[in-house]
Amino acid sequence: MTAAAASLQRDGERLRLSGTLDRASAIALWPQAGAALAGARVLDVAAVDAVDSAGLALLVALAERMQGTQVIGAPQGLAELLAAYRLTPALGFDGGH
Repeated sequence: MTAAAASLQRDGERLRLSGTLDRASAIALWPQAGAALAGARVLDVAAVDAVDSAGLALLVALAERMQGTQVIGAPQGLAELLAAYRLTPALGFDGGH
């Protein structure tokens, strides 16, 4: 099984990510993602096929830089990573645990 190439598109206040968010794609997408952040409020990962810990690090870094982030979608592996790293669904650290 080949991982789908990751991509990022800006659509109004939404950053849409798609494909597989892994180490290689996180490195490749970071410059584009950083440039697309201004004014973004929604992180749309509905078209992401799967995410690993490096992809999660990218998502957390983006969410941290966005104001009032709303995350849409739940790609394969995300729920397990959120639990393992004690993150909220909005990709913030859960200080209550």
